[in-house]
Amino acid sequence: MEVFRISRESYSKEITASGRANRWNFDDQFIVYTGSSRALSTLELIVHQNSISPAFKYKVMIISIADEEGLFTHLLQNDLPKNWRSMIAYPELQQLGNNWYQGNQSLVLRVPSAVIPREYNYIINTNHPDFKSKVSLVRTEDYFWDERLM
Repeated sequence: MEVFRISRESYSKEITASGRANRWNFDDQFIVYTGSSRALSTLELIVHQNSISPAFKYKVMIISIADEEGLFTHLLQNDLPKNWRSMIAYPELQQLGNNWYQGNQSLVLRVPSAVIPREYNYIINTNHPDFKSKVSLVRTEDYFWDERLM
């Protein structure tokens, strides 16, 4: 399957993780957030950055993940707290992600998007033993920011 990540050009040449905490992980957990489409990845980036600086050149990273059932863990919306879309839920969501990461349950955690209902983000554990053999950067594409989004 292909997933998408939009990043500054300087970070688009390889799949790397910063290790910084976010919605589904604690600090020092090396995961990469990707979206099921370019559009979802765009919206996710905008809401997480609060704004986009056109001073930086961005790229779309097209990432391939092997289509093997055992590589994926799925979190369903029914398994999440009722307020899971809010910032207040971050500690609980981070703990769910931590359990997945620390337990090395799978290479990829599929989670519902907080931005678009019934769409999904794919979180990739870059420290998982299958990462190097099952995940690859297929290509990058130039990314165009429509001024109306800023």
